[in-house]
Amino acid sequence: MALVTDEELLAIALEQARIGRAEGGVPIGAALAVDGRVVGAGRNRRIQHGSAIRHGETDALEQAGRLPARDYRRAVMATTLSPCDMCTGAILLYGIPRVVIGENRTFLGGEDDLRSRGVEVVVLDSAECFELMQAFIREHPDVWNEDIGEE
Repeated sequence: MALVTDEELLAIALEQARIGRAEGGVPIGAALAVDGRVVGAGRNRRIQHGSAIRHGETDALEQAGRLPARDYRRAVMATTLSPCDMCTGAILLYGIPRVVIGENRTFLGGEDDLRSRGVEVVVLDSAECFELMQAFIREHPDVWNEDIGEE
């Protein structure tokens, strides 16, 4: 099995975001790779599961299952959107050293917190990720505001 590049890992996350959108959820996806091999991919399932915490990154961690701490320390998390404070905390908690972000124009999350704690943050500024979020927010501003904790 070939090792995934940043772009390929983000493509997996983007596919998850599209699946989530088709399910009626918020189109944010994530994928986790250890040593270049995908171990989990997930999507925001707050709507689908009636969950308060099932964001793309937390779902990708859930889909990966329990891993030894040493695996997280060799991992890369790709996410279609800049991670919120909750997902930033999960990345820091598990010691994930590298985060690849599809876009941060729609929402700027905890990138500075990640960097200040030694995490490498790569922003690919994907037009596809941006356009997917913008279309969703136009159609469902109330759901988006709920997802980011706004009124």
